Amino acid sequence: MQEVIDTAHAVVDECRVHLDTDGLVIRAVDPANVAMVNEQVSADAFEAYDTDCGEIGINLERLDEVVGIADNDDDLVQFDLDPKTRKLDVQVNAVEYTLALIDPAAIRAEPDIPDLDLPAAVSVDEAEFKRAIRAADMVADHITLQVDEREECFIANAEGDTDDVDLELTGDDLEDADWGSAYSLFSLDYLKDLRKPIPTDTVVRMRLGEEFPAKLTFELADGAVDVEFMLAPRIQSD
Repeated sequence: MQEVIDTAHAVVDECRVHLDTDGLVIRAVDPANVAMVNEQVSADAFEAYDTDCGEIGINLERLDEVVGIADNDDDLVQFDLDPKTRKLDVQVNAVEYTLALIDPAAIRAEPDIPDLDLPAAVSVDEAEFKRAIRAADMVADHITLQVDEREECFIANAEGDTDDVDLELTGDDLEDADWGSAYSLFSLDYLKDLRKPIPTDTVVRMRLGEEFPAKLTFELADGAVDVEFMLAPRIQSD
């Protein structure tokens, strides 16, 4: 549950949560319309799950604090929604906490998921992905993500006032790849936030195009949670 919260919180402070018999869905976009998160949490991710369906509004920072009461990853967190009071009762070990919910109508409407035909895709280990962002952040505030179809390689590049950083991964270094032509510039401030909730030893799949948004997808809870981040590029002017 902590991972689910942290993933949504990387983009927004509050969100709508759709409850369905098959699981829950969180879909939100940041106030600047630059980053979007789409989380599909299967009922299989829970020890027990039962709902009459509906929609609630959650302050993710407050929920994060409450779930953080758990001592370790093995502690179960129980949520009970009272439809009359519109409050969420949370129990962690011997601690019971009543969390006031937000009227979903007071939260920004969810974004439509754009249907983008992105020509290139690479799957990289999260360690390589995070290393590229960390290195680029040492020299610049933006990073270029490129896929060279002819050379069959993925390139991350950052150019600062005095120093440059380059990371080049070929087919042997990647988990998987669909070679196509892609070249886009992205804000490192956003990528630094999006990288934080990605667990260790996770494969991150990036779909890229020519000055198109990037799609980053990965799984949580042994595949019971599907996460998709979308990040708009910084358009370069001539």
